[in-house]
Amino acid sequence: MPDTPLPFACSRCMECCRRVYLLADTAAMDRGDGVCRHLDENDAGCRIYDQRPDACRVDRQYELHYRQAMSWETFVRINEAGCRQLQALGVGEDTRAISASKDNCDTQP
Repeated sequence: MPDTPLPFACSRCMECCRRVYLLADTAAMDRGDGVCRHLDENDAGCRIYDQRPDACRVDRQYELHYRQAMSWETFVRINEAGCRQLQALGVGEDTRAISASKDNCDTQP
């Protein structure tokens, strides 16, 4: 990543934590209803935040899997687009129609 990278601006909406079944890397954390078993819904936070898996760390995912394929800025924009898609659906909406393909992501800020 560059010395002053575009930050990933997580809004802490926790929509990704409510849909862990969408990714193979996080599906094992499903408590049975699609929600991460580590999500504390009382304070909308992660009970294992400091020890959360790499799949829950945007910067780590980039370093491990995407650094050779795209710039950090592009990766952040793709992730932000995915976040907007999840947020637009709202809590409890079916997300199976969302494609995991980066080709379907709006990469404009």
